[in-house]
Amino acid sequence: MPQSGSALVGGETAEMPGMYSGGDYDLAGFSVGAVERGQVLPYLDQQKAGDIIIGLASSGPHSNGYSLIRKVVEKSGLAWGDDAPFAKDKTLAQALMEPTRIYVKPVLPLMKAGLVKGAAHITGGGLIENPPRCIAEGLQAAFDWNAWALPPVFEWLGQVGGISDHELRRTFNCGVGFMLIVSPENAEPVLAALLNAGEDAFICGQLEAA
Repeated sequence: MPQSGSALVGGETAEMPGMYSGGDYDLAGFSVGAVERGQVLPYLDQQKAGDIIIGLASSGPHSNGYSLIRKVVEKSGLAWGDDAPFAKDKTLAQALMEPTRIYVKPVLPLMKAGLVKGAAHITGGGLIENPPRCIAEGLQAAFDWNAWALPPVFEWLGQVGGISDHELRRTFNCGVGFMLIVSPENAEPVLAALLNAGEDAFICGQLEAA
């Protein structure tokens, strides 16, 4: 896996009613890593109100929320091979199944340098359920929802599916595929490093007292 510098060492199978039938199955792989005990994130004892949340842009739904996506596509009346209304020169299938962005190479050096207090992939559970797993007790994420534009794919899903903002944020990454928690004094250096690495990164909120 050249994007992450890791080797595929195992996997699992999953049943998905309505997606597969007969002898079909889904094969999913995973990676295993090692880290020194003292370097395991998050550093909960170092987090404070006012720490900055930096978001790294996603490339799409990132393999999450597809049961809901399938229902929205069905409701839209479009076929998977039709042109995507929200993406130029792509079919609906191509646009909705854009490969997940991998963040290892731009983020790992920042973690090794001790510039990151917490980090989370925004997977199933979206921006509602994922951030708390990397935030200390007594603190919470306060997102500035105007800090980035909702990508067209999520805007389309929300409009066609009649999905509320809260449900979108609870189900999808809404454009933030990965988030970092950093000290205010490290926010600009970290942001600059990510931008220099080619990431679409932005300050999207801060920690506040829960």
